[in-house]
Amino acid sequence: MKADPAAQLALLDLQRIDSRAEQLRHQRSRLPELAEIADLQRSRQALDDQARDARIVVDDLVAEQAKVDADVESVRARRTRDRDRMDQGLITNPKDLERMQHELESLERRVRSLEDDELEVMERLEEAQGALSHLEEQLAAHDERLAALGAERDRRFAEIDADLQEADAERGPAVEGLPDDLLALYDKLRAAKGGVGAAELRTRQCTGCRLTLDNAELAVIKKTPADQVVRCEECSRILVRTPESGL
Repeated sequence: MKADPAAQLALLDLQRIDSRAEQLRHQRSRLPELAEIADLQRSRQALDDQARDARIVVDDLVAEQAKVDADVESVRARRTRDRDRMDQGLITNPKDLERMQHELESLERRVRSLEDDELEVMERLEEAQGALSHLEEQLAAHDERLAALGAERDRRFAEIDADLQEADAERGPAVEGLPDDLLALYDKLRAAKGGVGAAELRTRQCTGCRLTLDNAELAVIKKTPADQVVRCEECSRILVRTPESGL
């Protein structure tokens, strides 16, 4: 392939622009905030699952406490009613009176048992509410950190996107006047060679693969016409000759 030496030199400017854009895209996809956000989102999801389970436990205990409270109040009311009947002398039959006394003793034991149950449920509920509060505090801390990271990510994105727009604006003029076949070869190589399609031959070295050319290769390149496109034998990239090539 032949191309004007000036067009070959222009490839180096184009490569500089494309490399800069590639670096920016890589930087955008590798922002440290992105990794931390992903980790925090996974951690937050686990906490959210735990908090959901903790809320179910709290709700169940609240319902259990309400039932125990209702049972306690019901038995207390029955005990009070029976005591009042005895105190008012409404029960005069000795057998009925004896039966009522036994019932009051039974109700008293029942009240004590229910009050123990009530206390135990209250303690479990307090513990469950404390665990839920701790999880909610952790969730709030995660949300606060995620919001800060999201703001910093968006700020960095805006900066990088502005630089990318600038690189895109530079690329348009950089490709103007380049032969179509030369540009097509450059783009094909750039896609296959990690973003670098054209490299400068500088001080006997290909700046694409960093290989130092031997004297025989340099001699062949030196004899090659200036309008002949040279390729690096090692990496196949377009090798652009400059006054610093050491030929």
